Amino acid sequence: MNAWWWLILAGLVAAAPGDRVRIPAGVFFMGCNKKVDGDCQSDEKPGRRVFLGQYYIDRTEVTVKRYARCVHAGKCTRPEKEGECNWGKPGRKNHPVNCVTWHQADVYCRWMGGRLPSEAEWEKAARGSDGRTFPWGNEPADCERVVMYAGEAGCKKRSTWPVCSREKGNSPYGLCDMSGNVWEWVADWYQPDYYLLGPLRNPQGPAKGTYRSERGGSWYGISKYLRTANRDRDLPENPDDSIGFRCAY
Repeated sequence: MNAWWWLILAGLVAAAPGDRVRIPAGVFFMGCNKKVDGDCQSDEKPGRRVFLGQYYIDRTEVTVKRYARCVHAGKCTRPEKEGECNWGKPGRKNHPVNCVTWHQADVYCRWMGGRLPSEAEWEKAARGSDGRTFPWGNEPADCERVVMYAGEAGCKKRSTWPVCSREKGNSPYGLCDMSGNVWEWVADWYQPDYYLLGPLRNPQGPAKGTYRSERGGSWYGISKYLRTANRDRDLPENPDDSIGFRCAY
C-alpha cells in the first residue's frame, strides 16, 4: 500500500475522485504565439518554450457537489451565495463552484492532497504543446465549444453551465472548460512582466505580490478573453461569480 492510501485511511486527505489527468513531462509553448494569435496582450509576452515535469490535474472545474464534501467535513468554509453564486442554488450541484476566494480554493486543494496549479501547469493542460490559441485549436470561440458571452452571458443562459457541457472545446489532454464557464484561480502571484524574468524550467511565479493570477475566461467572456494565453488577476480575498478553480497533484 503506497503512502497516498495511508493518508486517506488516516483521514488526512480526501479520497481521490478518479477524474485526474496525467500531463506528461516535456516542453510546451507558453504565452503569446504571434504566428496564430492576433489578440496577444503585453503580459503574455514574450512567448517561449517552457519545460514542466509530469503532474496530474483535475479534468473538470471543482463542482458545487465536490466542494460541499469539504464543507461537510469541516475543512472548507462556505462560498458566498448572493447574485449568480452557485452555492445553495437548486439544480447547480454539477456547476463549477464559484464565489470562492483564492484562499478557499487553496484549502480545498490541500484537503484533496493536491494544490492549485501553477500558471504554467494550467496553460500546458489547456493548450498542449503546440502553441494553439484555444484548447481546441485556432478557430474563434463560440457556444458550440465554450460557455461564454454571446449576446448575453453564459450563452444566453445568464449563468454558468454544468461542467463539461461543451466537450467540443476540450483541451488536447481531454480537460473540460479550460476556456469559459469560470475563470480559475492558479497558485502564482501575478506579475505582468514575469515572462521576461521567469525561469524556463518549472516556473512557479513571483515570490510575492498583491494579486493572484487567474486563467481561462468565464461565462461573461468574449473570444479575445477566452484564449489559453490570456492572463487576468484578482485580489486573493475577492470572491466573484466569474471565478472558480481546479486542482493539480
